[in-house]
Amino acid sequence: MLLKKIRFWIVILMLICYIIGILILTAISLQDSNSFKINSNLNNRYLSKSKSFEYGLPGFRPYLRRSKINWCSELKYRNPYGPSIALASFPGSGNTWLRYLLQQSTGYFTGSVYKDYGLLKNGFPAESVFNGSVLVVKTHEWGAPNRKMFSKAILLVRTPSAAIQAEFNRQNGGHIGFAAPDKYKRLKGKYWQDFVLRKLKQWHDMNLDWLYNFTGPTHVIFYEQLVNDLENTLKTILQFIDIPFNQKLFNCAIERKEGIYRRKKRVLNFDPFNDKLKSVIKEIEKKVFDAIYNVAAPAEM
Repeated sequence: MLLKKIRFWIVILMLICYIIGILILTAISLQDSNSFKINSNLNNRYLSKSKSFEYGLPGFRPYLRRSKINWCSELKYRNPYGPSIALASFPGSGNTWLRYLLQQSTGYFTGSVYKDYGLLKNGFPAESVFNGSVLVVKTHEWGAPNRKMFSKAILLVRTPSAAIQAEFNRQNGGHIGFAAPDKYKRLKGKYWQDFVLRKLKQWHDMNLDWLYNFTGPTHVIFYEQLVNDLENTLKTILQFIDIPFNQKLFNCAIERKEGIYRRKKRVLNFDPFNDKLKSVIKEIEKKVFDAIYNVAAPAEM
C-alpha cells in the first residue's frame, strides 16, 4: 500500500515537472519570438529608410553609393555661393551631358529646377537645387517667372530635328534608350507628326524667349560645337561661369567625355521626317538661327 502511494506521488511529481518545463519552454519561445519581431521591425524600418534614400530623400548621397560614373574628383557645393546661372535648353539638346562635363571639369555639383530621380541616383545629387550653391541650373522652361530667378544664362541649342528626335527617344526609351521603330508609325504616322509639330513650336518659343527676353549676360552654345570642338567650347563655358580653371580636372573631363548620359547613335531603316516636316522644320530653324547670330553672335560652328 505504501509502495503504491510512493509511485503515485512520483508520477504526480513527474507530471508537475513536465508541465513546468513546458511552461518555461513556451515562455522562452515567446520571448524569442517577440525579440525576432522587434528586430524584424527594426530591419524593415532600416530597409525602408534605405529604399527612401535611394530615391533621393534628405541625407542620401547617391553619387557615392549608386553612381556608375567614375568622377575626376569628389563633387561638392560652391562655398561661397556664386551667381545663379541657368543652363537653359530645349529637351533633347544635351543638357545632361553638358552638366556631366561641367561636374567633371570643376568638381562642383550642377542643379536643376526638376527632380529627376534617375539622375538623382546616378551622378546628379543636386537635382531640385537652383541657387548659387551649384554651378549651373538645368531648365527647359521659359517665360518671365522661369527666367527671373537667374542672373546669367547659358543657352544650349541643338538643331530642332535632332533635339525633337532625342526627346522622342527619351520619352519612349529613357535617358539613353530609343523609341521602338513602330512608335513612329503609330496611328499611321500621325502620332509622330503631331509630336514633331508640337515640339517644334516649343523649340522655337523657348529659344527665342531666352534670347530676346532674358536681360542678364547670356552665352549661346550649339550642341554641335560641343561634339565637334569640345575642348575650346567647354573652356568658353567655364570662362563665362567664371570658375577657377583646373587643368588636371579639365584634362580628366576630356578623357572621360562620353560618360553614361550621351545617347549612342542608332540608324533607322527609314527616314522619320517626311518632306512636309522637313520643310516646316527648315523654316523654323532658319528663323531661330538667324536670331541667334544677329543677337548673340556666337563663335562659328
